Amino acid sequence: MELAKVGTEVFVLLSIGLILSILFPLAIALIWKFKKKEPFSTILIGAAIFLLFALILEKTIQSLVISKNFSLGLFLSSHPILLAFVFGLFPGIFEETGRLLAFKTLLKNRKNKETAISYGIGHGCFEAMAILGMTYISYISFACMINSGTFVNIINQVKEKAPDQVGAYYNLADQIAKTSIFLVGASIIERVLAILLQIGLSILVFYACKDKKKFWLFPLAIILHTLTDFTAALNSVKVANFSILELEIIIAISATITFCSAYFFLYKKDSEVQVEN
Repeated sequence: MELAKVGTEVFVLLSIGLILSILFPLAIALIWKFKKKEPFSTILIGAAIFLLFALILEKTIQSLVISKNFSLGLFLSSHPILLAFVFGLFPGIFEETGRLLAFKTLLKNRKNKETAISYGIGHGCFEAMAILGMTYISYISFACMINSGTFVNIINQVKEKAPDQVGAYYNLADQIAKTSIFLVGASIIERVLAILLQIGLSILVFYACKDKKKFWLFPLAIILHTLTDFTAALNSVKVANFSILELEIIIAISATITFCSAYFFLYKKDSEVQVEN
């Protein structure tokens, strides 16, 4: 099967997506830092904790759990709903535990409420830059390979070693070729919503650490994070078939509820208490 060449307009859209995935999160971080005069180190700590707990620890352990080389992985692969739950649970546990440890140790002396949002911005913005940025870099690289003919060589090699994976490569090539303004816009909006969600979760865990009576907010953050990722994972394991728009709406609802609840009932209330005192 011959692959269609990737047009110039697609390269332009992928490049725009890459630029926005880097500049937009960076702009959010810088605007917040200068507007609130917050230590930039808090934002960097949020980014570093995401790197360690999400990209390194979580992904490493999760890959072992779902590996088909072990009985547990084989069991999960035959039960897609449980597999989707694992995909949701791991980010919930690892990222929220990372938040908790950061607020308890590295940020234990930063009690001002802005610390919660600074951390959330660092966590969410770095996630956007890492995930979305790397996706666009990969897509641009694959597009170049498709046009040069080397991508077909890769597919031929896959046919010999893992024929069941060939379809995924053709789907990837088709997805890249069909890149549109809508898809790029949707990916940016999704990351903005994810940043909003991460800020809301950070506020919850911040107050769980600040007030022992509110420690229940920590498991609540895990549950909310798990449910959001679990819903998205249902698509990945083919249990659900949400359209891009439907998935964006689900994420938007989750992010809005989490952020608004945390902001108005915890963050803003804290501000009102300080004014009264």
